[in-house]
Amino acid sequence: MPSSPEDTARNTPSGAPESLILHTTDNGVSWITLNRPEAMNAVTWDQRERIIALLAEASADPGIRAVVLTATGRGFCAGADLRGAPATGDRVPGDVARMIRLGAQRLIAAVLDCEKPVIAAVNGTAAGIGAHLAFACDLVLAAESAKFIEVFVRRGLVPDGGGAYLLPRLIGPQRAKELMFFGDSLPAPDAERLGLVNRTVPDEELPATARAWAQRLAEGPTRSIALTKQLVNASLDSDRTTAFAAEAMAQEINMTTQDANEGVASFVERRAAKYRGI
Repeated sequence: MPSSPEDTARNTPSGAPESLILHTTDNGVSWITLNRPEAMNAVTWDQRERIIALLAEASADPGIRAVVLTATGRGFCAGADLRGAPATGDRVPGDVARMIRLGAQRLIAAVLDCEKPVIAAVNGTAAGIGAHLAFACDLVLAAESAKFIEVFVRRGLVPDGGGAYLLPRLIGPQRAKELMFFGDSLPAPDAERLGLVNRTVPDEELPATARAWAQRLAEGPTRSIALTKQLVNASLDSDRTTAFAAEAMAQEINMTTQDANEGVASFVERRAAKYRGI
């Protein structure tokens, strides 16, 4: 995966957030890479905050036009590692709900709300919140060796990180319940057949495929894609009247962009469009 001198310089043995989350921008693509291979990239509190911040930066930076989430080693993300969370006192009612709202749910919301398209390049096991992190992305690429596990039931836990929201919308309630009730490992090819993964590729082809998809997105009409993402995500919770109104407003907003004017002009002039993301 891409790396930069800045990333190398920031990598320190102390396990700072910058070393546990590698970040580089390449041709308009923000690459966010989980980097705790010895822990199968179980995500820490610091890593979560770093990912959220980088997604917010991607939304605000016109130079970033797509995002790729991936990881080093054999695992994409083995779930949450709470050992790095800030210390708390005795637990009182409300603490757990608050922790979930401010933690796992914030992470998933950051992906769903990112104003740039987000690709998950799943290089290995994605379990628990790791699976939900992938499913929240706009497009999911998976290595053939990757697998997805709704691990919560194995620990006697309720799914968090928006799992009970995401999965029924992606594959329907019956399939979602099967995965969540049994906690079986789901190989990437089966996940693709269910509709959880867009494309499964040989392990060695994952980085190049992710780069190619991200570059296509980065060369596209960024604001149009952002508005389309918002429409699709909102449609799952909207009635037809609300969805149609949102669509009309999105069209109104999009027609003020330079890319929309370029798209129409290129069609009339019978040439390839050159989008600038504005």
